[in-house]
Amino acid sequence: MAIPEDSEGWLALVRAGMPPFWRHLAEGTGGRAWEEGGVFAAVVPSSPQRSFFNSVLYETGEKLIESIDELADLYVEAEITAWTVWVPEHDTAVADALQAAGHELDATPRAMAMPLSNLRPPEPDRELEIRVEPDYELLSHLNEIAYGYAPGDFPPIKGDEPSLRTYFGAVDGETLGCAGAFTHGDDCEIVYVAVLPEGRGRGMSSRLMARALEDARAQGLETTTLQATKLGYPVYVKLGYADHGILQMWERRE
Repeated sequence: MAIPEDSEGWLALVRAGMPPFWRHLAEGTGGRAWEEGGVFAAVVPSSPQRSFFNSVLYETGEKLIESIDELADLYVEAEITAWTVWVPEHDTAVADALQAAGHELDATPRAMAMPLSNLRPPEPDRELEIRVEPDYELLSHLNEIAYGYAPGDFPPIKGDEPSLRTYFGAVDGETLGCAGAFTHGDDCEIVYVAVLPEGRGRGMSSRLMARALEDARAQGLETTTLQATKLGYPVYVKLGYADHGILQMWERRE
């Protein structure tokens, strides 16, 4: 895979990795993926009120606009009350169509990426123990607490997922944070980053991510991508990530 040369190419890489990740999320939590004409929808009935899990991604704006009513019917039939469409900020036609259909702008994460050779790892924390294990129940539990989800709103993945590595950080034997690394082609997408309140302020998330990215580089991967919240943005910049634009999340809530 060629490393992108400009922001347009990096944004395309960020977006290309999102459907495979949401497919893993949907199918791993007992849901399913729907695809038609370059429009992709994750359908996760186990989390019907959380639009993040029930995400829609697309290749062309025209096809997404044509599919809005069909998507609405799809989620109603699955008894899902909240779903969202990820829209690049320049795609105003899609944003306008979604707003006219009853969607509201819910969040504006940033598309971030870098070559793995640009990684700037932080200094080690000798008190931090990092372990790698597929404990998806713990991964969900930590994310629920960190992001204020109600118990059960962050459904755990079932079964083995070879494309996903999960990292946990512990201090004095207590696990306080986690991060996931999802492999798609030659790219490592960082997901599921969460630190409990009592573990914040010591750079745990950056150290977990750096370990995951160093492992990805050792595996021969070339790039890394993610979608950044306002809280995580400065952490990612320090690690070497560059900003390649806003991805608007247009939510529809029944």
